[in-house]
Amino acid sequence: MGSPCSDCGGQVAYQTLSREFEREGMTVSVSGIRALVCQQCGEVYFEPGGAQALVEAADSLFRLGQWNRQHKGKLSAAVPA
Repeated sequence: MGSPCSDCGGQVAYQTLSREFEREGMTVSVSGIRALVCQQCGEVYFEPGGAQALVEAADSLFRLGQWNRQHKGKLSAAVPA
């Protein structure tokens, strides 16, 4: 565990998360994201570079969906551990 939550002062602990993103009618999901999460308010803290890696993964899935002309539907990916 790291420093207390900067929003509420609660304790933070590592959790594995999933997040969905939507763009132009397409939804993509990225799972297996490890981050610190406040146990009191739910604020999420990524490791250095973690947020950027998540954005890049989602952007890659959107590009794949557009390339495959899957503008409606859902794509998923798991982040390797």
